[in-house]
Amino acid sequence: MGIELLGGRILAPFFGSSVHIWGSIITVFMLSLSFGYLIGGKLSTKNASLTRYGCIFLFAGVTVLPIVLWSGPIMESIFINIEDSRYGSLAASMALFFIPTIILGMISPYSVRLLVTDKERSGQVAGVLYFVSTLGSALGTIITSFYFVLFFEVNSIILTFSLALILFGLVAITFDKFSKNSINETAEAIHE
Repeated sequence: MGIELLGGRILAPFFGSSVHIWGSIITVFMLSLSFGYLIGGKLSTKNASLTRYGCIFLFAGVTVLPIVLWSGPIMESIFINIEDSRYGSLAASMALFFIPTIILGMISPYSVRLLVTDKERSGQVAGVLYFVSTLGSALGTIITSFYFVLFFEVNSIILTFSLALILFGLVAITFDKFSKNSINETAEAIHE
């Protein structure tokens, strides 16, 4: 939600901040999240692991970086080539946010798959996960809009989001490696 909220600030210098600009941003985020949910759900059915989960975070963090690095030239090119700001803002939103948001959307269904250990409790696990996810989105929105934008530049905030995603990915991968190593060591100790 933080990136979506900042999308309005990123597009504003070229396309303004009217309702159709926000319509473009919200449409792209909703569309890409839906694809992400679908892909993440499918991916979670094939050997789900914490390492793969961490890789999703890493990949998401890396795909957010172009927003910081190339948003200006991308929007300038679109602004010059598409006169109607409605379609220009839609194209710019697609170019900047579509891929990272698909990958971010993959996290929720993959999380459900990793957390569900009993089919009887799958609905409860999914409900708790979506509660936490939505609460986190609300907090991220309010903190970004009320505080971050007052003290930091938009690119700094997005870079921080990117680095946080990469860090979460590395933590998940590292935790998975250590837990597998300790399980293997315990199994070897039992066999001896």
